[in-house]
Amino acid sequence: MAEYQNIFTQVQVRSPAELGVHLPPQNSPRGTETRFSYWAGKLGDAQLGPVYLGTTGFISIVCFVIAFEIIGLNMLASVNWDPVQFVRRLAYLSLDPPAAKYGLSIPPLKEGGWWLMAGFFLTTSIILWWVRMYRRARALNMGTHVAWAFAAAIWLYLVLGFIRPLFMGNFSEAVPFGIFPHLDWTNNFSLNYGNLFYNPFHMLSIAFLYGSALLFAMHGATILAVSRYGGEREIEQITDRGTASERAALFWRWTMGFNATMESVHRWAWWFAVLCPLTGGIGILLTGTAVDNWYDWGVKHGLAPAAYP
Repeated sequence: MAEYQNIFTQVQVRSPAELGVHLPPQNSPRGTETRFSYWAGKLGDAQLGPVYLGTTGFISIVCFVIAFEIIGLNMLASVNWDPVQFVRRLAYLSLDPPAAKYGLSIPPLKEGGWWLMAGFFLTTSIILWWVRMYRRARALNMGTHVAWAFAAAIWLYLVLGFIRPLFMGNFSEAVPFGIFPHLDWTNNFSLNYGNLFYNPFHMLSIAFLYGSALLFAMHGATILAVSRYGGEREIEQITDRGTASERAALFWRWTMGFNATMESVHRWAWWFAVLCPLTGGIGILLTGTAVDNWYDWGVKHGLAPAAYP
């Protein structure tokens, strides 16, 4: 069996459907329908379901559908309700925030009101989904690490679309809904404020981004490399260290120069990933509120050259 496993294949173990632990009192009933997918098994566990939605999950999905419909229908209206043009130009279509003249007031629907409404429902959906994640973790007597990791991403989302515009006194500072318009906003944002690359919190965010990608890749590769010894059963390897973790730890000491255990590498990766949006959000929030030009700030603090040759 060990010879069968390699970098391209994995053994799919099929067992009776696992319905999970019993839920504590005062929880909504959980679904019992399950099925198995061969292709899902290629990526992870082949079992699909059961699903627990609950009140917060249901309302979250409803709010997301409303926001999705508002954004989609406005984009469709912008191409005169032509489905062909909608598909062709989808990446370039956008739902824009209100113009600067409206400040923080509520504008007419066609001049930014739809953007405000979509943002309200999308934000409500995201926050309710966070509540659902937190409550499910508590109901199962788990740690709430996943919820707080999700909260780090929500922080960056709120900074871009609500907190910073609120500090600037204008919703026009927010990000439009759309693919390329979003990227254009990012590019213009950097140009308008003196090159975001001189923002130290942007530097930290990029370092944590690359660092988390590297840590996750190295950890995943290490576990796959010792999976023939049961390395994927990491909890067991934490409490009863076996040949898989012994080999993995030796490999890290040989190649990386420091120890990493089955538990500590997850803490490293969690912190690196969480600090990426946290520091990025701080850098965005300081832009335009505390610092008007990051290049000038860099020159003042010896970070950037005073003049290009």
